[in-house]
Amino acid sequence: MSHHIIDFKDVHFAYPDRTEALSGISFRITHGESVGIVGANGAGKSTLISHMNGYLMPAKGRIIIGDAQLDKTTRSDIRKKVGVVFQNPDDQLFMPTVFDDVSFGPLNLGLSEERVIERVNEALNTVGCYDLKDKPPHRLSLGQKRAVSIATVIAMQPDILVMDEPAANLDPKSRRQLINLLKEFKHSKIIASHDLDLILDVCERCIVIGAGKVRADGPAGEVLLNEKLMKENNLELPLSLQRR
Repeated sequence: MSHHIIDFKDVHFAYPDRTEALSGISFRITHGESVGIVGANGAGKSTLISHMNGYLMPAKGRIIIGDAQLDKTTRSDIRKKVGVVFQNPDDQLFMPTVFDDVSFGPLNLGLSEERVIERVNEALNTVGCYDLKDKPPHRLSLGQKRAVSIATVIAMQPDILVMDEPAANLDPKSRRQLINLLKEFKHSKIIASHDLDLILDVCERCIVIGAGKVRADGPAGEVLLNEKLMKENNLELPLSLQRR
């Protein structure tokens, strides 16, 4: 299933002020993998996420999504394969009601009204928010907004789900609901987060980013338990693994 593959090959990127955010990133994610991306503030996680469906384009190197190399001519098709949930749910919720927000993507795919309604209902049921479909997004709690923003992406039925800090500012109950939801998503998923316990709980593989480079890549349990590696990259062990 090559359409589920993400392949970064020596990817470089610098911002207009010449700050180098990615300095030769290479990795390959295949069908069904659950991969955590971790690193200290400024390590390059969000920049990396923004390259996965062409919100940012590499200055050097290649990004392969499925069978296609990411460029300006393939970006539109690739965005149908790679669904990105941003850190701030307000960046994805802009319509009068939850139903309108979740239906926005499927409508733009040209689906019939009947099929759009099916997709919206399926997505909202998946995140446990069907009862919110007629509510205005600005009236929702942060946890509800986060769930609905995930529904907007799930409704597009992407091959690959990418999330940037999905658990940020969630209360314990909402965080647990999010973890359960992510465990049920069977396609490839990539999660960038400071919440190392979430990564340990949800992801089988972990990539550590530091100063725009891959510093480690391996089984999540091994990588996140490596105290020396964590310290070298200004990280701490997951709370559940720290000695008390």
